[in-house]
Amino acid sequence: MNKLMLLVLTLALFNCKSQEARKPITTKTGSFIDESIARNKALNAREYASIEKIMKQNDNHYLTSEHGFWYYYNTKTEADSLATPAFGDIINYDYNVKSLNGQLIYSKNDLKNQDYVVDKEELFSGLREGLKLMKPGETVTFIFPSQKAYGYYGDEYKIGRNEPLICEVTLNSISQNQTN
Repeated sequence: MNKLMLLVLTLALFNCKSQEARKPITTKTGSFIDESIARNKALNAREYASIEKIMKQNDNHYLTSEHGFWYYYNTKTEADSLATPAFGDIINYDYNVKSLNGQLIYSKNDLKNQDYVVDKEELFSGLREGLKLMKPGETVTFIFPSQKAYGYYGDEYKIGRNEPLICEVTLNSISQNQTN
């Protein structure tokens, strides 16, 4: 019995050692992030060079949006009495979508007439912000870099990934939402 107690006591002393922190087998570096940043900067530079080339070829006077896209008015309403859309307003519009080389991706007939509740429904960010600049009856041509259009994923149908777009948009009407 003494030998058994001595054996248990000996095992207990040797097994009560404190745990040591394990060192990682591999260490991660920021190389993936650095490569991603470099890739995105190069993509951005190519897109902006293509967009600038289109704007220089076109005699239209493009305006720069604070939201990161360019636009010009095909038809501009000078009436100050008409307001631009506000949060929750219901707007009716139609538009087409083209690639930077002018090839039609979606026509107005393909996309049909659209109703949209401002800032309460899903819409790609460039168009969402662009519609807020318009008054009823205006037609505006927007140039959206890919990050303001459908970005990395595209629309899963006709618009590819990282594709900048040209959209011609006509705002037909604005109705104030009574539930605001």
